[in-house]
Amino acid sequence: MFERTKNLLGYPVQFEGNKCSPNIMYSGAQPNQQALPALEWAVSQRHKSFFLVGSDYVYPRTANLILKKHIEKGGMQVLGEAYVLLGGTDFSGVIAKIAQAKPAMIINTLNGDSNVAFFKQLQAAGIDTKAMPIMSFSIGKQEAQGMGAGLVEGSYAAWNYFQSLPGKAKSKFIAAYKAKFGKDAAITDPMIHSYLDVYAWKAAVEKAKSFDPDAVRKAAATLGGFDTPMGKVSFAANQRLVQKAYIGKLKADGQFEIIADSRKDIAPEPYDALAFPGKTCRL
Repeated sequence: MFERTKNLLGYPVQFEGNKCSPNIMYSGAQPNQQALPALEWAVSQRHKSFFLVGSDYVYPRTANLILKKHIEKGGMQVLGEAYVLLGGTDFSGVIAKIAQAKPAMIINTLNGDSNVAFFKQLQAAGIDTKAMPIMSFSIGKQEAQGMGAGLVEGSYAAWNYFQSLPGKAKSKFIAAYKAKFGKDAAITDPMIHSYLDVYAWKAAVEKAKSFDPDAVRKAAATLGGFDTPMGKVSFAANQRLVQKAYIGKLKADGQFEIIADSRKDIAPEPYDALAFPGKTCRL
């Protein structure tokens, strides 16, 4: 639709890659900025076998395809893979497979209320998620609060922003947000990316001195580093955000303790070289 109407979309949620549109500015994580750093961290913790569970739509299936390619290349194992309908709540069959496979780690690409059902049914089945940890790509502080932190305490998540990140700019933004929306208001990765999308668009319009979508997108890709509540970031020439990756461990208070980070900014790669060899982004 955006190509047809020649408009510009800011996309703030993690993205499976394998697409390149001149009409979209992708600020959400590419797989090499979330899924692959999570796998790299898991391997550093000596986890070498995995079970992949996700909602049945394009993001989980594509992210897991990429993960499988990298797991296999690293000489590790995918012991199982299962999908449920988006919003599905019956995980009895999936959990039976997980219990039989006994992976070192579960990688979770479920979305929405399915996460509540999945974690509750794992607990009811007696699966110890400390012995068989879970790495999630769609659970942030807000979701953890809604699920009940006790249910997901000790599990892991990979994002490019956590509310617990240190820094004056981050703390100032959090204080202002809580002053407006309440002391218990939670801020998640997609929220921050949505916020920065608006201000990146503003800065690009000012640089381009135009509201024309083509002029704005070209200006956005040449803004250089700009300040945001997640630190200084920039858009690459392929219209995707350059950003760090973080691994968080959920604490009993619903906050994530940041236990690892990529240290350096990660350049976004729309097409994973193992999963989609030879493909490049041409705008």
